Amino acid sequence: MIDTHCHLDYLDDPASARGELGLSGMVCIGASPEHARNAVALAERFEDVWATVGLHPTDTGEDSAQARAEIEALARHPRVVGIGESGLDDYWDETKRAAQVAAFEWQLDLARRSGKPLVLHVRDKPGQDSAHRGVMDVLSAWPDVPVILHCFSGHPGLLACGLERGAFFGFAGNTTYKNAQEIQAAARQVPQDRLLLETDAPFLAPVPRRGQPNRPGYVRYTLDFIAGLRGIEAAALERITDENARRIYRLPGESRPGPEAEGDDPR
Repeated sequence: MIDTHCHLDYLDDPASARGELGLSGMVCIGASPEHARNAVALAERFEDVWATVGLHPTDTGEDSAQARAEIEALARHPRVVGIGESGLDDYWDETKRAAQVAAFEWQLDLARRSGKPLVLHVRDKPGQDSAHRGVMDVLSAWPDVPVILHCFSGHPGLLACGLERGAFFGFAGNTTYKNAQEIQAAARQVPQDRLLLETDAPFLAPVPRRGQPNRPGYVRYTLDFIAGLRGIEAAALERITDENARRIYRLPGESRPGPEAEGDDPR
């Protein structure tokens, strides 16, 4: 089982996450210069960890020539498999849209030049969709860059846009929440060859771990939930989503079925 999006360096003991609930691999997101360095260091240390490097839209205050040069250098590392997470975030009142767009377009260009997918973060205030519409506008000028819609929100417009451009869709623990009807509908609709599973650990722990710090191994609970939504055996969905992760991130090896969710849990 591969967790395609986690912040492993946020955990107190990253090594303790290895192998939990049959976890076989993790992509650690480095969405600032500091976290990019951390992600690469973890990927160098552990053979089952890979890294992305980029600049989160809420961290555009760190967008400088020096930061860009460091991230571009790290992007060439052989353990780096993606760029980002990047995108647009209008959740906070003081959104700096121009700076977010500039950083987003730079990372799209870096993804194009590096031949690696861009991991997209999109967040709005409840009931609004300005960030989603903004992402669609920006993406329209970059049709050839492969993208992963991380922690997909279920937004119908972005769903249609992503399906048209062949995007991959990452579903996190919030898919299991009772009020997540749009996300659940999208998790049923996305073609199985574009479906990814993630935790966003230590955030968004799935049911039955909601309210606790999330861990990469908890991706298995989201797997079981989405397997139920789609009417497919969990082991079959695991093979499918692991192959998808290996394809979009160009990870080595072959998928193999893991143990059921009732396996040993150190927490």
